[in-house]
Amino acid sequence: MTDSTDRYRAPALDKGLDILELLSEQPHGLTRAEIVKAMGRSPSEIYRMLERLVSRHYVTRSAEGDRYALSLKLFVLAHRHPPLDRLVARALPAMDAFAKAAEQSCHLGIYDRGNIAIVAQVSSPARVVLSIRLGSRVSLVGTGSGHVLLAFQTPQRRAEMLASHEVMDGEAPVAAAKLERTLGAVRTLGYWQGDSLQSFGVIDISMPVIGPGGSALGVLTCPYIRRIDRYVAPDIEATRELLQQQVRKLSLE
Repeated sequence: MTDSTDRYRAPALDKGLDILELLSEQPHGLTRAEIVKAMGRSPSEIYRMLERLVSRHYVTRSAEGDRYALSLKLFVLAHRHPPLDRLVARALPAMDAFAKAAEQSCHLGIYDRGNIAIVAQVSSPARVVLSIRLGSRVSLVGTGSGHVLLAFQTPQRRAEMLASHEVMDGEAPVAAAKLERTLGAVRTLGYWQGDSLQSFGVIDISMPVIGPGGSALGVLTCPYIRRIDRYVAPDIEATRELLQQQVRKLSLE
């Protein structure tokens, strides 16, 4: 661990989390000896921690008493507050802060059945507003949002997403080689910025909301509109920086 993450260590908590993560990969559980060997810790340390996890119902012990497995408690806890609700609840304050500072609208999209669903949207406080309807579905391969979401996935997951893609109304075909070049450029740059593929005069800025594994959980997009009157608003470079600041707060890297 780096110095910054090591500063506030809680060894007992780390030990318990290590056991939970280890058991999460074992569909049939492990014996205490197997856990001790896998973790490289003393049997007494593991015994005490396992007993606490069993007593708190995070881990179950087989009837024979020699094998430990995860219970359903973590599943139950996670579904008391569904992941999508958690993401949207965390994203909305950040999106609102961005919209006010940049005077631009923004929306949050997630992968959904081969394309992208818009699950949160905040409008610009300016008089002229460009926004997308909440609940809309947009193309996985024909939008900046889609390019970012695809770019920040494992190769296997990206292939699965593309295999499930369904062509949407108005979507222009994209050659596989061209799409791969685009995704490579997005990965290198860290975001997408370019003319909207749906609306003239709009520049889309899209950035990934990164999860613990390094893949994109969602994508935050600003359909940037440049003002041409005398009113001074943040330019596109300042807007991109403001969006990046909020995306960093939401990401779990």
